[in-house]
Amino acid sequence: MSDLPPSGSTEPVPPASSGPPADPTAPPPPAAAPAPSGTPASGPPGADPWAGQTGHAPIIPEYGSPQPGVPNPAGQAAWGTPPGWTAPGDASSGWAAPGDVPPGHTPPGWTAPGTPPQGWNAPGTPPHGSNAPPGTPPTGWGPPAYPGHPMPGAAFPVPGAAYPMQAGPGAYAGWFPGLDPQDPLVNPPHAGIGPWFARCTGALRRGWRQLLPIVLLTQVLPASVISVLTLVFSPEGELATAPDGAPVLPAGFWGQMFAFYGVLLSAGLVFGLLQAMGWAAGTWVVTRQAAGEPVELGAAFRYGLRRALGLWGWTLLVSLLVVLGSCFCLLPGLYAAFALALFGPVYLFERREPIGRAWRMFHSRFGMVLGRVALVIAVLFAATVLDAVVGGISGAAFGVTPMNAVGTAIGAVVLAVFGALLAAPAYLAQQVGLVVTYAEQRAHEGPVNAARLAAELG
Repeated sequence: MSDLPPSGSTEPVPPASSGPPADPTAPPPPAAAPAPSGTPASGPPGADPWAGQTGHAPIIPEYGSPQPGVPNPAGQAAWGTPPGWTAPGDASSGWAAPGDVPPGHTPPGWTAPGTPPQGWNAPGTPPHGSNAPPGTPPTGWGPPAYPGHPMPGAAFPVPGAAYPMQAGPGAYAGWFPGLDPQDPLVNPPHAGIGPWFARCTGALRRGWRQLLPIVLLTQVLPASVISVLTLVFSPEGELATAPDGAPVLPAGFWGQMFAFYGVLLSAGLVFGLLQAMGWAAGTWVVTRQAAGEPVELGAAFRYGLRRALGLWGWTLLVSLLVVLGSCFCLLPGLYAAFALALFGPVYLFERREPIGRAWRMFHSRFGMVLGRVALVIAVLFAATVLDAVVGGISGAAFGVTPMNAVGTAIGAVVLAVFGALLAAPAYLAQQVGLVVTYAEQRAHEGPVNAARLAAELG
């Protein structure tokens, strides 16, 4: 049978007690002492502290109804006391009823104002287990230290790996400390193709006045001369048919063929040295302008002349490897061209094993380097297609032997020079794209910026 009064009753129920019954003749107990000053007295509720505020008022959750996003356990009509909590005055908790704490004392489980929570560090105090040197500036309240262990839920840092920094405006996660996300030349790791393209276009805007004369003199001029030599030494004559129906080569065909390829090979070797000087000079211009250093066209050519011979030698070796791969099949030669595309910047900045370093850079971040180099080669392929279109127009307009007459010779030469000029933007894109791609790969290996790369050029 229940000891509780019936519903709606207001009579107090004496608490059940064990032991002998109380003496009815004993004097009544003294009146209860007044409540301590710290206990709020009953009375009308105080004024709303948020009445004078504007904007949204704070939302104070009530435990009488389920909250949004929190499941309501089955069979629990109203929450009452949250799970894991105990009511004030419960003996199993560290709480105490207001009347059980003497004035001037802090209830158990609470901390006085200005005292750090248990397990936390006061401002200006190094965390427990920290090796911070004396004089380290305060960092505010710090969480409990976990010596030798990461924070709960965090992963151990990989030895030798970059410590990721907080992502946000102007920052990228996963890059080495010391990298400037706003560097005009070095694209931070994991920044993507957009910032890479922006740095390429930025380099063109800064240096087109110096890069354009370099490209015209060292790239377009050799291409124009080789195109004219092709017109002059191209084998003449057409295939004839013998009485038995077999094709007959024109007289002197093999001599003309050997002369044609001999002239082109000799011109490629001679002009290759000039082109190497142009690539070195253009790299010097792009890097120093990104570092904010002064750039003069004469100084760029002097630097290119100093590096031309070594770069020319490595260019011949890489070209030989690409041709050798193409002899087996087109795919191996194309693969070698992609994998060794960064040999030029590697030689200019590091001056050691350009082929090996370019090969390792390509395969260590295969997708990234392949995508960047593919964009550069796509621009070069477009320029080649345009040159082929111009050559087709020249052949249709002036015939296969345009040098036999003055008028047709002038027209063919003009179109050949025009086709070489159309390739100038492709040379600029190749110059800038490979340098920015190399700088991005260096950023994946350690801290680097435009100033350091400019110093490495010498």
